[in-house]
Amino acid sequence: MDLGELRQGIDEIDGQIVALYEKRMEISRQVAEFKISTGKKVFDRAREEEKIKAVKAMTHNAFNSHGIQELFEQIMSMSRKLQYQMLAEKGSLGRLPFIGVDALETKAARVVFQGAEGAYSQAAMETYFGDEVNSFHVDSFRDAMSAIDEGSADFAVLPIENSTAGIVSEIYDLLVEFENYIVGEQIIRIEHCLLGLPGASEDAVKTVFSHPQSLLQSARYLAGKDWKQISMPNNAFAAEKVAQEGDRSQAAIASAYAGKVYGLTTLRRGINQSESNSTRFIIVTNQKIYQKSADKISICFELPHQSGSLYHMLSHFIYNNLNMTKIESRPIEDRNWEYRFFIDFEGNLADSAVKNALRGLREEARNMKILGNY
Repeated sequence: MDLGELRQGIDEIDGQIVALYEKRMEISRQVAEFKISTGKKVFDRAREEEKIKAVKAMTHNAFNSHGIQELFEQIMSMSRKLQYQMLAEKGSLGRLPFIGVDALETKAARVVFQGAEGAYSQAAMETYFGDEVNSFHVDSFRDAMSAIDEGSADFAVLPIENSTAGIVSEIYDLLVEFENYIVGEQIIRIEHCLLGLPGASEDAVKTVFSHPQSLLQSARYLAGKDWKQISMPNNAFAAEKVAQEGDRSQAAIASAYAGKVYGLTTLRRGINQSESNSTRFIIVTNQKIYQKSADKISICFELPHQSGSLYHMLSHFIYNNLNMTKIESRPIEDRNWEYRFFIDFEGNLADSAVKNALRGLREEARNMKILGNY
């Protein structure tokens, strides 16, 4: 047989596969109708594992056994997605435990941020809520989450990601631990400045204070300068220290905003290497609400440490035509080699495609949690 005849044979077989696939999906539709009428769950892990084992046994070599497993995992995955879609059409998906609101009630809100007066978090807060916001600050991210969890604050402003340094892993872990939810975000451009006392000069500096990350981000500027570099918990504390000690040989690397708060002079602007350095802050509350205009959703879920598990979860976004914009993973405490995945994707909790995807993820992943729609 020549290549053309071989390809013709494949085309004929492919036609049969398509016909059989459509026949199988029609039966899956009938199965879905039965499950809808009886309230039976779509995902039956034991049944699928039994099916995979049976079809693998029908093959004649190891290569085909592995291939048929992949094929039937996909077929059964498509069957489940069809059933989730039918559940949505029948109104059987149930309502998500989040309430859509026209706007956040921020006028009389009390807002907490981490760090000292003059921190980038405070700048982000005032950009989002306005200069007249009723606010207070705490020492740690956990203290901020506890404040809204206990009701002493209505919202918290927390840094979750920097464009050069990456994610703030502690915030991801706290979002899982606390029943608090993201309702907004604010991106702040990070411009580190060298701050000194009024009348001080750059040439007279001998000691510089800042957060370790800010010192690192300003390494190119600091190179060759015989200055003592001292790490501080955050940049605002560094600016506060310089202001309080009154020593003109001391300087802080912090924001111009911090300089304004503590009455310092900007000796040099933009000393960090990256001109596009930005930090994304999230606005968090203890209420399960979202703005009706929200277009980004954050979720997390756990997966077993086994081949293909993440791929099958991500297929729910592909099938429902949802654009995933970010994925991060964090190790699960006390469970070696198992991970919790954090995903951002475009959408609104009122969208049917989003509901379909979340229903599938909730059924098939472990401990899926909606972190917020904003």
